[in-house]
Amino acid sequence: MRKAVAVPLSVLGLGVAGVAYASIVERNSFRLRRFDVPVLARGQRPVRILHLSDLHLTPRRTMLINWVRSLGALEPDLVVNTGDSIAHPDAVPSLLHALEPLLRRPGLFVYGSNDLYAPQPKNPLRYLWRTSRNERRQHTPSLPWEELGAGMAAEGWLDMNNTTARVKVGDLDVAVAGIHDSHISRDRYDLVAGPAPADADLRLGVMHSPEPRNMTRFADDGYQLLLAGHTHGGQLCIPFYGALVTNCGIDRKRVKGLSRHDSSWLHVSAGLGTSPYAPARFACFPEASLLTLVPRR
Repeated sequence: MRKAVAVPLSVLGLGVAGVAYASIVERNSFRLRRFDVPVLARGQRPVRILHLSDLHLTPRRTMLINWVRSLGALEPDLVVNTGDSIAHPDAVPSLLHALEPLLRRPGLFVYGSNDLYAPQPKNPLRYLWRTSRNERRQHTPSLPWEELGAGMAAEGWLDMNNTTARVKVGDLDVAVAGIHDSHISRDRYDLVAGPAPADADLRLGVMHSPEPRNMTRFADDGYQLLLAGHTHGGQLCIPFYGALVTNCGIDRKRVKGLSRHDSSWLHVSAGLGTSPYAPARFACFPEASLLTLVPRR
């Protein structure tokens, strides 16, 4: 007969405290990160892009809703939402309320898988050996993604799922190409493929999941700045080590923040939310990012 292993109360207490911190404190400690991106031609005036991603909003997340509303005071020149905005069938009115001050600014959006399919309980440990790509058991979207898109588009934000556009951002003429979520194989890069307009002041690529195969095509086509989300920055990280997983093809070192991909700048947002079935963050604060585009040296 095996002997029962006693767990010291101090160890149990630390575990409980860690779970409480991750699910109550850090999950609701929203941060605004700031980056300068040297991507403009000499003589061009700086512009600011507010990058939002992965709110995974449910109607009762009042603290998150109010914090996003407060970002309107930044008065960015452009807002880019890289998807996974909702996590509940009734969340669209709450999301539009959260975004209301920002919907007055020029904006772009793409969808993530969780804008279409409701979250489901999963074992989080499986992310250590595989991603969740294409594992959806649902065949018909269960979240009101059309209502979500219509609500943002009605206020003037551009739907950039597998399409291109030109938009005025401050003094800049910006060429934008966007794709739907590669995580559920809805990305259609061929629909936006080809050299980015050479006469644009800035060429911007937008996607939900930062898959290297798509990022390389954006870079090869001349897009100078790429924006993505999806990774949650690893969500549960180890201090002084970082993310354990990215849940996509990008490497751990670029799981969040500003980096390079070939000839392009890449910004991956760690996002603001979590799945309702994994409501915790550790060593990876929820975030939005304010990118100030400045002239190259």
